[in-house]
Amino acid sequence: MTRNSVRDVEPVAEKVGVVGDSRHGARRSPRARRLLRWSATTLAVLILGSATAGYLYYRHLNGNIKKDELNLGDNKVAEPTPNAAGQTPLNLLLIGSDARDTEENQQLGGARETFGSTPLADVQMLVHLSADRSNMSVVSMPRDTLVKIPKCTDPDDDKEYPASEGRVMTNRSLGHGGPGCTVATWQELTGIHIDHFVMVDFAGVVSMADAVGGVPVCVDANILSRDSQGHGSGLKLEKGTTPVKGEQALQWLRTRYGFEDGSDLARAKAQHMYMNSMVRTLRENATLSSPNKLRKLAEEATEALTVDPGLDTVKKLYDLSNELRKVKPERITMTTMPNRYVGARVEPTEDAEQLFRLVREDIALDGKDAGKASPAPSATASGDQAADDDEIGVLVQNGTRTDTLRAASGRASTVAGLLVEKGFTKADADTTSALSEDRTVVRYPSAELQGDAERVATSLGIPAGSVERSTDVSGVTLVVGADWRDGTTYKAPEKDDRTPESAQALNGADEDACMHVNPGFTWS
Repeated sequence: MTRNSVRDVEPVAEKVGVVGDSRHGARRSPRARRLLRWSATTLAVLILGSATAGYLYYRHLNGNIKKDELNLGDNKVAEPTPNAAGQTPLNLLLIGSDARDTEENQQLGGARETFGSTPLADVQMLVHLSADRSNMSVVSMPRDTLVKIPKCTDPDDDKEYPASEGRVMTNRSLGHGGPGCTVATWQELTGIHIDHFVMVDFAGVVSMADAVGGVPVCVDANILSRDSQGHGSGLKLEKGTTPVKGEQALQWLRTRYGFEDGSDLARAKAQHMYMNSMVRTLRENATLSSPNKLRKLAEEATEALTVDPGLDTVKKLYDLSNELRKVKPERITMTTMPNRYVGARVEPTEDAEQLFRLVREDIALDGKDAGKASPAPSATASGDQAADDDEIGVLVQNGTRTDTLRAASGRASTVAGLLVEKGFTKADADTTSALSEDRTVVRYPSAELQGDAERVATSLGIPAGSVERSTDVSGVTLVVGADWRDGTTYKAPEKDDRTPESAQALNGADEDACMHVNPGFTWS
């Protein structure tokens, strides 16, 4: 810049009121100070206005979210023990309600005679996010699974729902005070601590599916889910892969008539395929970066959900979604609780307990856990506090009978005596029953006795996987199995951490999954 150029700039500077040497701090004229104050005030108003609008919208979204208590049962399950790195797994229960409490839900759900009736938890999925956030496991429970629903108290009116007499369908748990009773039922059955729940109804599924956009699903033949009596979801698709959204997505998720054997098990498989496909779609679909689409998704999602207090703000839900997004589709495993038919209903099998144990112990269902950090050592596997040894009551039973061998004589008395020698002075032998158990197990009836049961198992070298919760016992009960027919030293069988085949595992990256259509529900 030339000397003349400098001279030319100086008058301009004086006009806006800035004079003097900028190296030593410019002096501003009164007019300039007034101009800058006005500019700063205007800018502050604009910033404050934007922040206020954003804050009000944030409050609006938070106000959309419905809340309910996490656990309405009396019994609690100990939180999982952190791994060696101090990380803790996260368990989330997804609940799909069949509530027909609004005109929209009624229209989508059909069954006019059920309008306003007690809602049922027709979809129940436990989502387990591993402690190191490397993998995710999902376990579906069929809605007609026979379980014992615990006593639950409705937080709104303090109405007490007594524990079910005998076993009833698990979907009835929602009507015992709300989703917190469904959580309590899961914890009673599985021994898995549940951190959060998310519940959505018919209308919510449709609105969120619309906001996300089409999710590709596949059928191996043309399908129309409708029988001669009018039963079915009404889903109509051509053979192959079709993107579904809105009401059609809801039809897919509700379809039984037309998929495989027409059971809840087939419906669960279809739901797994949809969820896997939706995860892949959300990860790949760049159009969701559009502010309008994100805003619509935020509106629809917050209006559709009922959550526990731990997820009752947009920020908490956003933080949860970030945790879930850490898992790649190839490390997501969808399963259905192994079961067998009891008449028209189903009940959990021994394989179900194996599946629950893998989740409790944070073992990946895809079998890729080699080299994973093991849990930090603790007094009991669950970290639950045990009573002193001489205060723990233990009933010992002889379960050594097999299909080919009679019960080994005196096993209950021998093992009870061994426990007494170890300091469990309240151990007693049940000499009146001869049971059949393939492996030695320690059972306990409720959460407060879990630590005691684990302490008994530890003293005898019985693995944590052989400690299980059961409502068939009234106290800590040790059943000496066919794997311990003699001697006073228990030799634990080799640990099997494989996911049972009966869980029908489906990998989240499987893009070839396709639902089989029952020939009676096809069209041309």
